[in-house]
Amino acid sequence: MSVIGGTTVSVSIDQQFVEFIVKSLVSNPDAVIIERRIDEKGVLLELTVDPEDLGRVIGKRGATAQSLRTLLRALGTKNDARYNLKIIDNGEPRPERTEESPRPSKEDREVSDEAVEDVVTDEPVKEDMPEEKTGSFDQEEHDDVVSKTRKELEDLDDLDI
Repeated sequence: MSVIGGTTVSVSIDQQFVEFIVKSLVSNPDAVIIERRIDEKGVLLELTVDPEDLGRVIGKRGATAQSLRTLLRALGTKNDARYNLKIIDNGEPRPERTEESPRPSKEDREVSDEAVEDVVTDEPVKEDMPEEKTGSFDQEEHDDVVSKTRKELEDLDDLDI
């Protein structure tokens, strides 16, 4: 049970789960709203966040959103339910991209020799910089990393989700 605007609302475990994760990610947790609907496809969770936090919830190339959906799928397996997560974009619409949008010309993107000369300095290179590893391949180190990764995957398979 949760109190929203003075009204007591029943909040299911799936809503609590998504709410906990999303509120941990965003900078404005008070703006997180999760609406739950049941339809013929299963349970639909509609997530609305502050427009400034939308990028954090979606992540680079949608990685964070996909991770949330994967976690929901695991929860659905446990609860014999199918969950779908819809992230609502409530921000201002972006301007449409057109082919005529201003792009720097090839000449503008090239750096002139004069500009490069302005950047070059006579300061000596710092000797305290860490040395880069050589390109040699260590088979034992590789095998150790592979065995640790396999062990971690086995441990994850043993989890009861």
